[in-house]
Amino acid sequence: MNNTFSLTASAEPRVATPLVNKLMVVFGLMMVIGVGAAAWAQYVGHHHAFANTREMPWGMLIGVYAFFAIISTGLCLLAAISHIFGGNNLSPLANRMVWMSICTIMGAFFVIGLEIENPWRMPIGNVFFPNLTSNIWWMGTLYGMAVGFMLVEFYLILTKKYSAAITLGVMGAVAEASANSNLGSVFASLNAHPFWYGSQLPIFFLGCAFLCGASATIMFTHYAHIIRGKKMDENTFKGMQTAGKVMGLMLFLITIATFWKFANAYAGSEGMILAANSLVNGPLSINFWIFEMGIGLALPFALLMMSRLNSIQAMSTAALMVLVGQFFSRYDMVVAGLSVPHFPGYDNAATYLSYSPSAAEYALLIGGIGTVGLGFLLGERFFGQAFKSHGKH
Repeated sequence: MNNTFSLTASAEPRVATPLVNKLMVVFGLMMVIGVGAAAWAQYVGHHHAFANTREMPWGMLIGVYAFFAIISTGLCLLAAISHIFGGNNLSPLANRMVWMSICTIMGAFFVIGLEIENPWRMPIGNVFFPNLTSNIWWMGTLYGMAVGFMLVEFYLILTKKYSAAITLGVMGAVAEASANSNLGSVFASLNAHPFWYGSQLPIFFLGCAFLCGASATIMFTHYAHIIRGKKMDENTFKGMQTAGKVMGLMLFLITIATFWKFANAYAGSEGMILAANSLVNGPLSINFWIFEMGIGLALPFALLMMSRLNSIQAMSTAALMVLVGQFFSRYDMVVAGLSVPHFPGYDNAATYLSYSPSAAEYALLIGGIGTVGLGFLLGERFFGQAFKSHGKH
């Protein structure tokens, strides 16, 4: 067995088409748009470029960061499970999962790194001034560790050192799961915002990770075959069906968890009730009912049930719908939790604080999507042969 990595051997010439090259340029330009918006924010000041205020310090970009980070966690966990046990239907998809987990966390880092006012302070403070009592410090540290583990794991996969790759994959999965639960705890530990406060969010985020990871696995696997113009083989299709089963199960469980989140909110304080009302019949109701519940949960579940996981197009469409719904779910969670004033009803204050994303925030969202899209295409172009590997893991 040749354990030397060769880019020529791992590359996929079938992907080097004019269309794919044009898509790479488009995704690259999307990243430039995001970087340009961040540079403009540095010039005019973040308080002018972004729609955040003292009362609404977090906005859409925190939700975007959480969205990409949760997808990365799901992909990493599913890849680790498939690699550990081996011989299962997900194994043919696992190597692509590892790569896309790296790409999606890079998309998250792109957004959060350019969203903060002084991005250069983040790595310096994280390394030289650690705060072991801070959820955010642990989240950043653990995600950074996970990226390191996954990069080494992916290199070991490319060099066919599968036993060592499994070890690194497990370490990456543990780091990702810990970081993901810390991300949930960043919100759940803020008792000043009762809609977030409690023990549910860290576990809810892990459930969403499995949902998003299964959805992303199906979607990227389908798109990889589209850009190749190649029919999907039986083993890969069975892997997609298994991911579809995971997606269907998690859709059911997330729907139940959402119900209990609202049942708990309506049995809680005035602030919790107002936050829940903002989603049910308030300013976020369209987002919640149409995108989060309808497009994100009900319709994809129905599509999976009707197709019985026998249609690639149906599974891919359901996966895309889930990811759209999860994007709105993260946005709604952030805004609903912050939009209720700390002292509702006092001094004739508005029932809800207003927030609408600025053009710079949308530009960073575009840049994050471009990061993930370009990473996906580069992976298919230069590591495509590794994604075909059905070897021993």
